[in-house]
Amino acid sequence: MAMVTAALVQALFTGFKKNFEDGKSEAPSQYTKIATVIQSTTKSNTYGWLGKFPSLRKWIGDRVINSMAAHGYNIVNEDYESTVGVDRTDIEDDEIGIYSPIFAEMGRAAAIHPDESVFALLPAGFTTACYDGQYFFDTDHPVYPNADGTGTAVSTANVVVDGLYTGEPWYVLDCKKALKPFIFQERKKPELVAMTKTDDEAVFTSKQFRYGVDCRDAAGYGFWQMAYANKRELNADNLWDCIQKMRQFESDGGRKLGIAPTMLVVPPSLEKLATRLLERELDSNSSNELKGRLELVVGDYL
Repeated sequence: MAMVTAALVQALFTGFKKNFEDGKSEAPSQYTKIATVIQSTTKSNTYGWLGKFPSLRKWIGDRVINSMAAHGYNIVNEDYESTVGVDRTDIEDDEIGIYSPIFAEMGRAAAIHPDESVFALLPAGFTTACYDGQYFFDTDHPVYPNADGTGTAVSTANVVVDGLYTGEPWYVLDCKKALKPFIFQERKKPELVAMTKTDDEAVFTSKQFRYGVDCRDAAGYGFWQMAYANKRELNADNLWDCIQKMRQFESDGGRKLGIAPTMLVVPPSLEKLATRLLERELDSNSSNELKGRLELVVGDYL
């Protein structure tokens, strides 16, 4: 039977931490493809600049200071945690090997947490407001035609719903700009911590050394103009229609935004169809115009 000493407990923590880090490094990650990572230093971040695409104007006279649109879009950081208890008896009986895969899986869970948060934004976008107060995917985003951002708003859609189609939605995104369609706000990275003193209450009362991971972060919406959702059949005609509609998006003042879709995002149920649509050489016995046009991302957590 092994004696449970402070040195042994510290050595165990070092080993468990390696298992944790190995699990993190081996986990696949997709969220940075569609989300900009913003480092947060406070409880929440307010993105008042959303709704204002920067542009250049001819310089005549003094500079014009553009005041940011008064959109108080706020993303509040949330706390997340996972805890594992290691029984003192298992340490005494040298049975700690059974915990290695648990800590590796904890590391994997920490690594995929941003993916789960970011990709959940896509289906939630049909019922969750973005910076302009409309649902992120909506049919009536207000765009103001006058050069000073005033006038009667023109309703602009970034979603098409087909009441006859009952399949899962799919999404077309422009992810080549400095700010991607979604935001992952990181306040505190996942960190493995331990309560392993022999006089800790849990050790004394329950014979358990506790190890846990915690982080603080949140996910939210960027520019709706860079994303288009479809609740209609995924086919070439509908995909082309989506691309063309996004190409026509304008900002307040009627300036063309130059939106050029780069990515098709689908749930796993549409992976086969989307792969054929974007990768096959021929389409109805003619060359496939969509081949290689968009990057295919199959969202593991859609």
